[in-house]
Amino acid sequence: MNKEDFLPIERAPQEELISFIKRPSKWERFKVNRLAVVGASIIFVMIVLAILGPLISPYTYADQSLIDANQSPSFSHWFGTDTLGRDIYTRVMYGARISLTIGFVAAFINLVIGVTYGGIAGYLGGKVDRIMMGIVDVLYGIPLLLYVILLMVVLGPGLTSIFVALGIAYWLNMARIVRSQILKVKNEEYIIAAEAMGIPKHRILLRHILPNCVGPIIITLTLAIPEAIFTEAFLSFIGLGVNAPMASWGVLASEGISSMRSYPFQLIFPAVAISVTMLGFAFLGDGLRNVLDPKEGDR
Repeated sequence: MNKEDFLPIERAPQEELISFIKRPSKWERFKVNRLAVVGASIIFVMIVLAILGPLISPYTYADQSLIDANQSPSFSHWFGTDTLGRDIYTRVMYGARISLTIGFVAAFINLVIGVTYGGIAGYLGGKVDRIMMGIVDVLYGIPLLLYVILLMVVLGPGLTSIFVALGIAYWLNMARIVRSQILKVKNEEYIIAAEAMGIPKHRILLRHILPNCVGPIIITLTLAIPEAIFTEAFLSFIGLGVNAPMASWGVLASEGISSMRSYPFQLIFPAVAISVTMLGFAFLGDGLRNVLDPKEGDR
């Protein structure tokens, strides 16, 4: 040993230390998550196809030609035709518009009701929380799909009825998650300090508490969209979906299953569209969980 072994280590510049301990941003974590990128890419492609797909078709979703009925996929009809001679490609693209619109609108209604309800219950707490969450527990005891079917029977088939039924039925999970997040946040020191300063409760909730719950809310919202799409497909399959001649993916699958043995392509294309879209949202939701809530994503 010599004296040089005991010389003090030179301190690194502050900038190097900061860059060394700096955590990767959410966007950087998202980019390295392959499933999330694949899911986002699938959803982006489906949205683009829903917007632009029908524009490159010479047909409309309602054009009929009995001469061209039940044609296999060809250059003139990329996905073939159905029993009425309607172009399946055009109907699948139009169906994407309807199904994706239903998914996004239902998720938005879910967001508004769930965040409002769960936010009030979690922040006020006490008796108000027990009563409000007791109602949620009672509603959870009813199978949600049965609940939606009963609402559709009362409201009748149609696009507006689907929005209302899905919005009313699927906010329960959002409310529970928002409430649990608020219970974690509301006892933080900065919240207690804001209350001591006399800041109104609604302002504390909107400006200080809910912004800290954004991650779980986004994850839940992302997973609610494919659930709404699948539910709409099931409703259309049993005759409670959108009205003819409008065509959602569920309607197309329902029409295709009747001729599945003779003309399987009439079922395959809408079924693939539903499956791929749901996988895309599932991948994106799982990736967002790892990005926005790493501890939960590692479980």
